Amino acid sequence: MARRLRRLGSVAFRQQKWKSSVFTQAKMPPCDFVPEKYESYPYERMQKIREQNIAPSLRMYYKKPLLLHQGHMQWLFDYEGRRYLDLFAGIVTVSVGHCHPKVTMATQKQLARLWHTTNIYMYPAIHEYAEKLTSLFPDPLKVVYLTNSGSEANDLAMFMARLHTHNFDIISLRGGYHGGSPYTLGLTSLTPYKHGVANGFGCTATMLPDVFRGPWGGSHCRDSPVQTVRKCSCTEGACHAKDQYIEQFKDTLNTSVPKTVAGFIAEPIQGVNGAVQYPRNFLKEAYQLIRERGGLCISDEVQTGFGRTGSHFWGFQTHGVVPDIVTLAKGIGNGFPMASVVTTKEIANSLAQNLHFNTFGGNPLACVVGAAVLDAIEEDGLQKNSEDVGTYMLLELAKLRDKFEIVGDVRGKGLMIGVEMVTDKDSRRPLPAEEINQIWEDCKDMGVLIGRGGLYSQTFRIKPPMCITKRDVDFAVEVFHTALQRHMERAAAK
Repeated sequence: MARRLRRLGSVAFRQQKWKSSVFTQAKMPPCDFVPEKYESYPYERMQKIREQNIAPSLRMYYKKPLLLHQGHMQWLFDYEGRRYLDLFAGIVTVSVGHCHPKVTMATQKQLARLWHTTNIYMYPAIHEYAEKLTSLFPDPLKVVYLTNSGSEANDLAMFMARLHTHNFDIISLRGGYHGGSPYTLGLTSLTPYKHGVANGFGCTATMLPDVFRGPWGGSHCRDSPVQTVRKCSCTEGACHAKDQYIEQFKDTLNTSVPKTVAGFIAEPIQGVNGAVQYPRNFLKEAYQLIRERGGLCISDEVQTGFGRTGSHFWGFQTHGVVPDIVTLAKGIGNGFPMASVVTTKEIANSLAQNLHFNTFGGNPLACVVGAAVLDAIEEDGLQKNSEDVGTYMLLELAKLRDKFEIVGDVRGKGLMIGVEMVTDKDSRRPLPAEEINQIWEDCKDMGVLIGRGGLYSQTFRIKPPMCITKRDVDFAVEVFHTALQRHMERAAAK
């Protein structure tokens, strides 16, 4: 009781302090790009078409949804010419920048040459791209199967694992998102994506090793410039949280699946669940346990790949592991619909027992786009930029966490960042949706677009095009700071 009174008193003090706050309008960094004049349907007609002709399951952000017209690098422009800093990159898909000139030029050139044949013929683009992409992977990951989406890539990875091992069961982590197809929905472990139809046969979800929200974890556990504020029972060279989560993983292996399994799939950092990171060395030990049971290890790099984590090109490298299968999508094409599965020659041969065909996967246009994206990442130094700018942003956001009780956790690596909102740091209860929504709306109204994630949609997802600058970060952090101050003003006024 005494503790509760102290906490309420602390909240009352904070609310009192915000009453004298003075809001300053953050100044958006300059941009010399001038968007074209919008000449399509009026906003109201677009809304009507949306209601009548577009599937209602395709939900939109914000109370008044944005009508976007044009993009340039890290910027988006609406139908009225208003500019926004895009910190969500089309759901972590625009890797090198909206309409990046190098990618645009390569695409236009290929459009005039050859759009589509199929991979039953040879054409230069698929061979050039396969060589370029696989050169970025360690041995023995040197064979690529090109597809069209992340769900399709993960679906194929599951199929390959089962074919190759002659086993069926696949383990995933709770909170993971691996696709929305009937096959991959078994791996996806987030209730909002689950429909009331049969799925998931042979798929088992195990405890998520979340060092902020889970039962174990603290201030020394994760590979990030910013740690949790929880006290940690770990000692130098030993992670108590990792050991406890591995025991839970072993318990799943011993109680929920057969003695042999087909595989284990995990994102190096969970994306849809809000940039959740695991304790150091968790994946390394989990991979070993899976391989002891005859299974393959699959790294879902749909969001973490292509330099986004900064220190490494692939997320799995940050964990010191080499998977058996890697799935890629989103940033692979900077918004162009393409994806791939990268694996070993031996595993790829398992799929060659019978015919397996993909009409659009690896078409000439997709391969040219993919190659241009890789060139842009290298030539623009975007992996290094992700590390430098991402670390800067994490540290700046951590200052807001230290200032505001409702900012429970700041986490991530490179430009894969999550900010989890809570009622207070002690309970870690998610901040109510209506309060998060207002903060989110305020950020949008001030010119910053942020994603949402987490089981309760309580985490802001910050995963911008990798070309953003520290000046952009200063603007975004100032906007977020102002939105948090406004929230505290509203809370104090109640």
